[in-house]
Amino acid sequence: MGVKPIRSLEDALNCCQVKGMRLSRQRRFILELLWQFKEHLSAREIYDRLNQAGKAIGHTSVYQNLEALSREGIIECIERSDGCLYGHSSSSHSHVNCLDTQQILDIQVELPLEIIQAVEQRTGVKISDYRIDFYGYRDP
Repeated sequence: MGVKPIRSLEDALNCCQVKGMRLSRQRRFILELLWQFKEHLSAREIYDRLNQAGKAIGHTSVYQNLEALSREGIIECIERSDGCLYGHSSSSHSHVNCLDTQQILDIQVELPLEIIQAVEQRTGVKISDYRIDFYGYRDP
């Protein structure tokens, strides 16, 4: 039996408990921040935002907690050439990569059944899930 999809901060906190992860003050701060902003942030940005908000937390603690949360599938980790970005949503979703602002936006996209079936026929693999990466520019 899999863990149900994480669709809220409460789901993320519950998932930590189900997986036997201690819900430390720092871990809670990180999850609250990611769900509040719903952006993809680097560890440095998370550290800076928490400290600016008066929530003193060390660099090492931020990195260790992000690693543990992403390893357990509670938050998303996107690996980029300049380091990892962390996002609140670990449930299945797609991304729009904005090439001029470097933003990554979450989007729920459902492909038409014909496309799924075509992929299955070409590969012989029964598709159970998918994520799509879109790339583009904002209007000038």
